[in-house]
Amino acid sequence: MIPEWLTQLNTWWGEMNGPVATLLRIALILLGAWVVKGLLNRAIGGMRTRIGQRMDDREAAQRAETLGRVFRYLVTVVIGLVTVMLVLAELGVSLAPILGAAGVVGLAVGFGAQSLVKDFVTGFFLLLENQIRQGDVVQVDGHTGTVEEITLRFVRLRDYEGAVHYVPNGQITTVVNMTRGFGNAVFEIGVAYREDIDEVMPLMRKVAAQLRADEKYAARIQDDLDIAGVDRWDDSAVIIRCRIRCVAGEQWGVKREYLRRLKAAFDEHAIEIPFPHLTVYAGQDREGKAPPFQLQQLSAP
Repeated sequence: MIPEWLTQLNTWWGEMNGPVATLLRIALILLGAWVVKGLLNRAIGGMRTRIGQRMDDREAAQRAETLGRVFRYLVTVVIGLVTVMLVLAELGVSLAPILGAAGVVGLAVGFGAQSLVKDFVTGFFLLLENQIRQGDVVQVDGHTGTVEEITLRFVRLRDYEGAVHYVPNGQITTVVNMTRGFGNAVFEIGVAYREDIDEVMPLMRKVAAQLRADEKYAARIQDDLDIAGVDRWDDSAVIIRCRIRCVAGEQWGVKREYLRRLKAAFDEHAIEIPFPHLTVYAGQDREGKAPPFQLQQLSAP
């Protein structure tokens, strides 16, 4: 049953006539839109805060923040469109021709703005599938950086040099998220061919164990050094491939510190870290004797 006061309000609203009444109704529409927008934004903010407090996972809190921004954006767009339509109706502008023309124009614009539509659709699924969140370090469309903002239209990244990249969502075909769950600090350690690999590997494990025992890095490292073995033979070095599992986002700092400590350990144990060099072989004659290699001294012109 409709309350009596609501019926009276509706009757009063319909009986208001004249320019002053029209301006009053428009003012009430604008005021109502402002109040509704404020209430919805406050409700979204409160919900985001409660979700963030209930979740100890930093990644989940970041997702709640990102979704909150998107919902606030959608609320602003919807309320803005409804407000404009109500104001036009109060001014006596017929909405039927406008809506009909808008449909034709929208169809024409849709063909010319396919990239914009693609941006919105891709952005929606990026958020729905939780592929990217604010604060993640990602690589998208050939750009790598920290996600500062993600909307339905673009992703804003800031790289190591501080440059800001705006990547339209429609151009994103592959997302490489380097801070999801955990990260591996991957190493390719090169030692000289004359070194004993069976002596080098235990030293590498010892340095990694000392790094993990350090209070500064203990919370960043999740596992001991994992040595895959000899990965390949380069021109001047034997390459040993290994990795350390770290907390997401900490792999780069752990990698730099491990390499610093390993360099000091190699120097202490006289293990050569080779630099590129070239051995020239003159060849042999048919009798198996190698003729002496003749060096010609170059003189300045």
